[in-house]
Amino acid sequence: MKKVVLLCLLAGSTFTCIAQKEIPLYPGTIPNAVAAPDAETRRTDGVVGLLAGNVSRPTLTVFLPPAGKSNGTAVIICPGGGYGTLLINREGNDVARAFNKQGVTAFVLKYRLPDKQFLVNPAIGPLQDAQQAISLVRQRAATWKVSPERIG
Repeated sequence: MKKVVLLCLLAGSTFTCIAQKEIPLYPGTIPNAVAAPDAETRRTDGVVGLLAGNVSRPTLTVFLPPAGKSNGTAVIICPGGGYGTLLINREGNDVARAFNKQGVTAFVLKYRLPDKQFLVNPAIGPLQDAQQAISLVRQRAATWKVSPERIG
């Protein structure tokens, strides 16, 4: 019984070494947003994993490298999907975990997709979210132990 408990504790510590936390991208009102109910869709594809669509409330998911491995560099990852969906796992979370192994703090941006249903000006929505992500990471650089000059 003691061996099983020890094994569970070791396995649990392995999974928690890379912290992940999803936070809202904007602290209050989302700029350029149309007042609409949250209609975000999520589905799992057998090949690429989690997909998100109809994103109207952008977020940033923080992936911290293991304790003692951080090198002060950060990267913001914008998952692809042809502006129709976001490949959250394959082009977001999986990439973030690979950066973490190198000591890089990674942030996966779940950005708004250009859709008149959710954006006043769909052409600039994704860019606004990318700019806000950079600004937010710079503002909280000390919290995440990254250099504001080393964000890509």
